[in-house]
Amino acid sequence: MQFVIRAFLVLAAAALFLPEPGTASVVFKANKKTQYVAPGEEELSGDAAHLYQIGQTAEKEGNPKRAIRAYKSLIKHHPKDSLAPSALYRGAQLQEQLHDYTPAADSFRELVEKYPTSPYFEDAIEAQFRIGELYLNGKKLKVLGMSIASSLDRAVTIFANVVRTAPYGKYTARAQFDIGLAREKQGANDAALQAYQAVVDKFPNEPVAVDAQYQIGYIWFTAAQTGTKDAAAATNAKTAFQDFLFHYPKSEKSAQARANLDILEHKQTANSYKVAKFYDKQKYYRAAVIYYNEVIRQQPGSEESNQAKKRIDQLRAKYGDAALQPALPVAQQASKKKSEAHGAQSAGTGSAKPGAPNNEAPLPASATDSSLPPPASLAPDTTTAPEPEPPLPLPDASSSNASPAPGGSASTDESASPAP
Repeated sequence: MQFVIRAFLVLAAAALFLPEPGTASVVFKANKKTQYVAPGEEELSGDAAHLYQIGQTAEKEGNPKRAIRAYKSLIKHHPKDSLAPSALYRGAQLQEQLHDYTPAADSFRELVEKYPTSPYFEDAIEAQFRIGELYLNGKKLKVLGMSIASSLDRAVTIFANVVRTAPYGKYTARAQFDIGLAREKQGANDAALQAYQAVVDKFPNEPVAVDAQYQIGYIWFTAAQTGTKDAAAATNAKTAFQDFLFHYPKSEKSAQARANLDILEHKQTANSYKVAKFYDKQKYYRAAVIYYNEVIRQQPGSEESNQAKKRIDQLRAKYGDAALQPALPVAQQASKKKSEAHGAQSAGTGSAKPGAPNNEAPLPASATDSSLPPPASLAPDTTTAPEPEPPLPLPDASSSNASPAPGGSASTDESASPAP
């Protein structure tokens, strides 16, 4: 009885996993393990013209998966046939239509790598860029139908393939910029800065270079505002924004760049004023005056600058100019102390009396300013690549012996321009 029950359970399980047992296949190959192939997944065979015809017929019958299998079989068994580029391109288009974006991107990449003289070259580059921006803008990477990641790494890989295979193409500059944008979204600021700098260096005349230069400044600006350990962050931000305003004074982001510079200047001035007040309170007036003058230099006309001038006048009136002159350099101070100590010993006057406070008091910690202007919103809501056009007319199977049409390769005379 138990045997019957077990047999029934096995048959029931088989029924669940093999809904069409009559069409399933078991493939036997020499020196290889027996392989089960799901119904409808059997590898198709035949010459290139026959496989291409199977693909076309399957498309007309509304069976894109069978068409893709036919085209893949053609590429696998007849990669040098003149129908191979068309089969690979059409298979990639069908994968994209089925929302199998990662396999589609891989197929388009394979096309431009294997068949760079194909008439479908430019369309395949555009398709990769379009899929890359889908991932950049939040499309989830799926495995077995389940979302597993934000897929920004996948977007970077696709954009890098565009830059590598079409270095002078229509979408190259924008793809390089999008690498930076993806890394910035990931918080990988060093990688983002390198990607943006590559845009500025390699494509300085492209419109997207404006955004790249701004983002370089903004990354450093954000780091300076959030208390990074990199002491050069504020300086790098100022330099990047100043370069931006010098090269792109009429950009729509110029006003925001100037506002960011004002924030950086004010924060630096506020920090100098705090240091000056600290020394002032400790009665290290020489050091205080140095920092008060720094405040006046940094932001003349500001409230801190006016307060600094007022306090310098008060100290000068009370202690005189000589008492407020900068102290001697450290080396000269050491020499002077040594000379005074030697003179005191010679005169037999005993130990010297302590002098006025020096200028080496510890600096107070700088305040953290968490106020930030709104970041530049550069990520498009939708892809900047045009929607895929209707498929090009494919050659008939009878044209199997014709040579592939020239054209579509990346010309070194082409200028890289961002997506419209």
